[in-house]
Amino acid sequence: MTEEFNNSTEGINLDKGVQVNDASTAPETDSINFTSRIDLGGLQQSIDAVKAEISSVIVGQHKMIDQLLVAILSNGHVLLEGVPGVAKTITAKLLAKTLTLDFSRIQFTPDLMPSDILGTSVYDMSASKFNFKKGPIFSNFVLIDEINRAPAKTQAALFEVMEERQITIEGTTHAMEAPFLVIATQNPIEQEGTYRLPEAQLDRFLFKIVIDYPKLDEEVAILQRENALHDRPKLENIKKILSQADILKYQGIVKHIVIEPQLIQYIAKIVTNTRENAFLYLGASPRASIAILNAAKGFAALRGRDFVTPEDIKDSAIPVLRHRVMVAPEREMEGLTSEQIIKQIVDTVEIPR
Repeated sequence: MTEEFNNSTEGINLDKGVQVNDASTAPETDSINFTSRIDLGGLQQSIDAVKAEISSVIVGQHKMIDQLLVAILSNGHVLLEGVPGVAKTITAKLLAKTLTLDFSRIQFTPDLMPSDILGTSVYDMSASKFNFKKGPIFSNFVLIDEINRAPAKTQAALFEVMEERQITIEGTTHAMEAPFLVIATQNPIEQEGTYRLPEAQLDRFLFKIVIDYPKLDEEVAILQRENALHDRPKLENIKKILSQADILKYQGIVKHIVIEPQLIQYIAKIVTNTRENAFLYLGASPRASIAILNAAKGFAALRGRDFVTPEDIKDSAIPVLRHRVMVAPEREMEGLTSEQIIKQIVDTVEIPR
């Protein structure tokens, strides 16, 4: 492998003579008529209704909304990253309002302790015993605002609950009620009073979604909607669409989405390439492969298909991998990002025929 990287369009050049494939070589599925083996009608209607509710408040950001819905269908946690003011928190709250689930919000601060999140034992004088008082993490849908403001000790308290959907306090294990979903936000530019998230914690997020600035016409639409509110709350008319039973049902359906063996191999090749790439200091683990598999099934269901296509895998790769790999220091100094390298890897691995 040569270490030449064209930062504009060409990307990573491999000396193995592997053919570079673009999206145009992927099989066309939109024009093919087929009978679905799995009934996705209810799921599609519910997803469309949720999108309509979110779009009544959020202007644009359709890709982000799709990724959030895929995360719910795939039973995965999400890290939202963006500069202040791009509607990270309001998007998470808006999504929560469309779901009939227990919701809690935790504002992370430098003095936050693990017991403030998980809960603690309180002495009951009348019964002469300690009772466990549950913390705000005991909810179906948890919004963690500015997650990188808490120190490592507090971050470590999330490891078990995010991966195993349970917490262990004083030798007693408390299982979380399904579904259990965490959406965390962080500001990438403000460093004062923040802490770098441990790699082990980042690996527990299915997606890292980066929210960009709105375009000019979207910014105009935002101002027009704000001007038309006249001090009315933005979320007052949001309808609840998905119940707890609906979400569990749809998550079960997504697990049965069909994926062909050659596409499983395609996922494995992409992830393996991150471990062998000279531009990456740290490659992705098998947990990333599983995440791409689950996310690709979620994208397929979102698009009304009961089978996975290479495009579903491509759309899953960057949000799944961008926070799981580390760019080599010398390449990072050159301005390369994990997204650029992952995109070139995906474009380089041959699409199965």
